[in-house]
Order: sequence, then structure tokens, then C-alpha cells
Amino acid sequence: MMVNMQAVAWLAVLVVLLAIEAVTLGLTTIWFAGGALGAFLVALAGSGLLMQLVCFCAVSVVLLVFTRPVAVRWLNRGRTKTNAASLIGASAIVTEPIDNIGGTGRVQVRGQEWTARSQEDGSAIPAGRRVTVQEISGVKLIVKEELL
Repeated sequence: MMVNMQAVAWLAVLVVLLAIEAVTLGLTTIWFAGGALGAFLVALAGSGLLMQLVCFCAVSVVLLVFTRPVAVRWLNRGRTKTNAASLIGASAIVTEPIDNIGGTGRVQVRGQEWTARSQEDGSAIPAGRRVTVQEISGVKLIVKEELL
């Protein structure tokens, strides 16, 4: 019985990559472990080293490109935004008129006062209006006036 050493080598690479993934749990090496599995199967079929390397690279890239975004979205599905990132999409009340040209504007959101700027450069938003937080730039909230 002859042992295919290239297949054994790919199996060892597969085991090492799976071990690294098990320790890190960061979706870092699982894609390459899939490539190593493909190369292992190609090596068992008797293909040469070049074909094994091509299979390893191709399977790794395909898994990385097509399955990583789905896996990341699925893993982050239940994650709750914290700190300032949780304010994006929140509704706020303008407490000081927002004027980007004059550099003024404040809003109150979730009981906290924030410096604010309008998302649209030329528009001013008077005090008392309701706005939605679009993004955060440094320590300023970038807001957009809510339509009535």
C-alpha cells in the first residue's frame, strides 16, 4: 500500500487550519481550510502538485468571496450596537438652530446634548424640529430633518 505524501501534507494543513480557527473563532482560516480540503481530494485523485495548488487557491477564494459576507452577517445578526454607534438612526430634537455655515447647532437625543450639523450643507434647521441621526463625524452628529 503506497501512501500519497502530498495528500497527507494537505490533510495536515487542513487540521492545522481547523485548529487555528477553533482557537480564534474569528472566521480567519476556515476559508483556507476549505481550500486545503479541496486540494486534499485532488491529491487523493492523483493530480499533480500544480493542480493541487490551483484547487487550493480557487476553492479558498471562492469560499472567501461568496460565503464570508453571508457568514459575517449571520454572526453579527444579534449583536447590539453600543455607545455612539447606537445613535445612528435615532430621532433627536434640535435645541439650538443648526447652521453649517455659521458652525452652530445642537440636538438632544436620548437625554444627551450633542453638537450637530446638517447632512445638507446649505440647509438650516430651526430649534424644535425633529431630526434623524445619519452618521457621526468626530464628536458631531450629522442629522437630516424628518419630514412631517
